[in-house]
Amino acid sequence: MAEYRIPTSAQIIADYFLWLSNESGSFLSNLKLQKLLYYAQGWHLGLGKGRLFKDQMQAWVHGPAIPAIYVRYKKFSFNPISVSVTKPELPPETEGFLREFARVFFPLDAFYLELATHKESPWINARGSLPADASCKKPISETDMLHHFSTAAGRA
Repeated sequence: MAEYRIPTSAQIIADYFLWLSNESGSFLSNLKLQKLLYYAQGWHLGLGKGRLFKDQMQAWVHGPAIPAIYVRYKKFSFNPISVSVTKPELPPETEGFLREFARVFFPLDAFYLELATHKESPWINARGSLPADASCKKPISETDMLHHFSTAAGRA
């Protein structure tokens, strides 16, 4: 496998998703954007491609989240994020992965994705025995993500 350069931050990937959503008319809420970032990172790991971005996810009540991304788009609440975004420059293999990923995940509902994360070991393990509605800032283990998504991809 060729060496892969990790983008600077999840914001680059978020910008790509927002640009793509503006291009396709498949608008994203903050909740959905957070889940897309989680699943993109997870599948990238699980398919043996390494980390997609260096930011760490936290096990929030509504599923995996990256605090800085949440804060940036918090004002949109559960509404579509309406910002103009320039398409980020990404390596062709990354853009290809994200386009294929979006083809599968963009049609899925934000709440469906939230509920899916609540059934998966990375989020469950990070939250431990906390009540479902308890605030949590515990990081989601990339090792747990790698194991979960590698298994799902049939690579474990």
